[in-house]
Amino acid sequence: MDIVPTILDLLLVVFLIFMNGFFVAGEFCCVKMRSSRLETLMAEGSSRAKYAKQLTDHLDSSLSVTQLGITLASLGLGWVGEPAVAQLILPLTRGVGLPDDVGHTVALAVAFTLITSMHIVLGELTPKSMAIANVEHIMLAIAFPMVLFGRVMKPFVWVLNSIANGISRHLGYEVTGENEDAHTEEEIRLLMKESYRQGLINSTEADFVDKVFSFTELNAREIMVPRTDMICLYLDDTPAERIRTILEEQQTRYPVCYEDKDHIIGFIHVKDLLLPLMRGERLNLRRYIRKALVVPESMDGSVLLQTMQSQGSQLAIVVDEYGGTAGMVTVEDIVEQIVGDIRDEFDEERESLEWRGEDLGSIDAKLLLEEVDDLLGIRIEDEDVDSIGGWLYDRLGEAPRVGHMAAHDGALFFVEEVDGVRITRVLVLLPHTETELEEAPAAHKEE
Repeated sequence: MDIVPTILDLLLVVFLIFMNGFFVAGEFCCVKMRSSRLETLMAEGSSRAKYAKQLTDHLDSSLSVTQLGITLASLGLGWVGEPAVAQLILPLTRGVGLPDDVGHTVALAVAFTLITSMHIVLGELTPKSMAIANVEHIMLAIAFPMVLFGRVMKPFVWVLNSIANGISRHLGYEVTGENEDAHTEEEIRLLMKESYRQGLINSTEADFVDKVFSFTELNAREIMVPRTDMICLYLDDTPAERIRTILEEQQTRYPVCYEDKDHIIGFIHVKDLLLPLMRGERLNLRRYIRKALVVPESMDGSVLLQTMQSQGSQLAIVVDEYGGTAGMVTVEDIVEQIVGDIRDEFDEERESLEWRGEDLGSIDAKLLLEEVDDLLGIRIEDEDVDSIGGWLYDRLGEAPRVGHMAAHDGALFFVEEVDGVRITRVLVLLPHTETELEEAPAAHKEE
């Protein structure tokens, strides 16, 4: 056996395993490296980040380059590595007295096992783990050689990609471009949940993103303060009555009505009334009325926010399909859909959900059905109503009284508080045993 060629072959085996690992690491780094982080590094003056950004910006081509490199290294390893290792093992088989044909077969089998093991462990698994564990460091280290190799092999990559894309189209599969790998809303939600689970973001950040997506699915009717809860000033009120309303309600803006809430002629800002009141002047309400923005109840929440921003309006009157007043919405109402309740010094301290026991909770009747699902895990679908109070009213079929009850999926919903014929608070008894799930509908019938 000539020792020099064998040593050269073994050195080539080591080199090919290294190259295989190089391209495997490059493949994982290209996929996992965040472009935003590379942009930050580029802004800090990192030249290596510029090469890395080239790879991530042309991901399809970069992955083709890594696949070509892995394939060439693997083929070379099988072509050179197995014979070289077999030549080292063959003298051992002869030493134990095996015939040449049997010894040759054994040597090739052992060589194949060794080369395959080194290929998988050193050329695949180890670089993959290293790339995942330290993607930024490795990406910056391999970026320039990867870009250089890609430029040299660009004609071959283009030909191979063209053939592969042609075959894919022939088989009926659409070939996507490099910039068509954007995430859907659901994928972003899952990414945020996984990032929170791994401690990369806090619960507040995850909740904000989730609420932003949920906000885009809301319309003005689901955000507004309903007509029955609107506090208005009336033209036929006496000055004393208006001042008493302002002092009791502690709001900044009030819709101004003529006769009833279907005839809103604008709104007033309390600060406009301060100076004339301080001077002891007679309060002429019409003089201070501002024009109110009027929007349909079907307007999307995101469009509503943009409209209020563009017109500099803090308050909008929401009308139904017949032109009647359905409610009103403020910028604070919109912001609360994303950041949660914003309480000031004049708000009553009443939580949307108050636990009265392990399975008993009191909820605000204005909560949307989707919010009830989020808080209590009870899914209620009804296209005709939005709030839990409206749903319970609809199920009762009569003027609600405290103690009236309806059931849904084993949960019991009780009227806890009412204001006239309007439900203001709902008591919910959650199911927790199989027996309760079966008995709840019966309890409803008895009621």
